[in-house]
Amino acid sequence: MIVTIWRHGEAGPAPTDRQRELTDCGFDDIGFGCRQFYAALRARGIAPPDLILHSPWVRTEQTARLIASAFTHAVWREEDALRPGGTVQLIDTLLGGLQGAADAPEHLLLVSHQPLVSQLVGYYLGERDLVPPLSPGALATLALDVPARGGAHLRFWAVPPEYEAGL
Repeated sequence: MIVTIWRHGEAGPAPTDRQRELTDCGFDDIGFGCRQFYAALRARGIAPPDLILHSPWVRTEQTARLIASAFTHAVWREEDALRPGGTVQLIDTLLGGLQGAADAPEHLLLVSHQPLVSQLVGYYLGERDLVPPLSPGALATLALDVPARGGAHLRFWAVPPEYEAGL
């Protein structure tokens, strides 16, 4: 299974952290990032995402909505395990269930928050320093063999504003 871990775009202030919305820059970055992401997938022969899961917080829902609008065949929905305070163990359980399902996604995209996004990348790659910490709007795409420490290898990563795919 291909798994892309994408941090929500830049968000502005709000009365509560849960209510923070994307800034204009956040919207622009994610929109441009989707075009660059599509090109990077095509160049590598990787299928586009067919399932997008996001944290229940506003900025991740907005980010997921933008990504889903670029990949219209993808199903997208809220996933509580991706909220702030979510753990690698919760995501392991989630991925294990998805990977073993009859209708398992070919390419799963997760939209979440720091520090979880960078923890997931480091955990699944088995090394922390292969990808820099994911800034707002940044992503990493992994080929996941098994949802366990070191159970994946890096396909590429990208950060705004250029979203040039690196390895």
